[in-house]
Amino acid sequence: MIELDDVLVTAWSPDPAGGEDVVVRLLGPVSLRLTERRIAVVGANGSGKSTLARLLNGLVLPSRGTVRVDGLDTARDGAAVRRGVGFVFTDPDAQIVMPTPVEDVALSLRRLDLTADERTAAARAALARFGLTGRADVPVHALSGGQRQLLALASVLATEPHVLVCDEPTTLLDLRWRRVVDDLLDGLEQQVVVVTHDLDAALRADRVLVVDDGTVVADGDPADAVATYRRLMGVSV
Repeated sequence: MIELDDVLVTAWSPDPAGGEDVVVRLLGPVSLRLTERRIAVVGANGSGKSTLARLLNGLVLPSRGTVRVDGLDTARDGAAVRRGVGFVFTDPDAQIVMPTPVEDVALSLRRLDLTADERTAAARAALARFGLTGRADVPVHALSGGQRQLLALASVLATEPHVLVCDEPTTLLDLRWRRVVDDLLDGLEQQVVVVTHDLDAALRADRVLVVDDGTVVADGDPADAVATYRRLMGVSV
């Protein structure tokens, strides 16, 4: 279970008037218990939804309050949290570091007690799961955007996290690849938290959080929450 208790995230910002730096609120205060298998987070750009996502595996730490995943505090037990909570970024190039897919997935397996040959075999098996067998040894730059996002997912999921957090994983993809990634996420056994602008994908979740101006303004049934978000954006429901 993911628990956020009275979480506030702030940051220092230069004073536009040229005075001393000021503290700005990025998110919160927010308290949540996230237990559902599929949770979507929606909100306008700059609303704080990515900050919320990054709290869940310790990429962002709370300025106040606590975030716990299965009882582990992200501030005190960050390494252990990240072993159990995988994170996928909007741009796969932000997390793909090796020249070929098989090398990239094998790198993600380095913390496991495996020989080099075993890591390579496990990496090829992970790529096969995502339909990338024929691309295992090609240069990463030769992959399409959709294939690179699948590679990013394969590298994260090869370590078998029990929670997967995705920050707008389909924003840079065309319609066909969006459907491929959405269907893949829907079929995972892990708990999945997805930040998304795709409202159709959000409606497929078990629970939707709407973030606006650093506050969770709606939380619950997907249809109701998405309708609230549409009204916030001035779109007729």
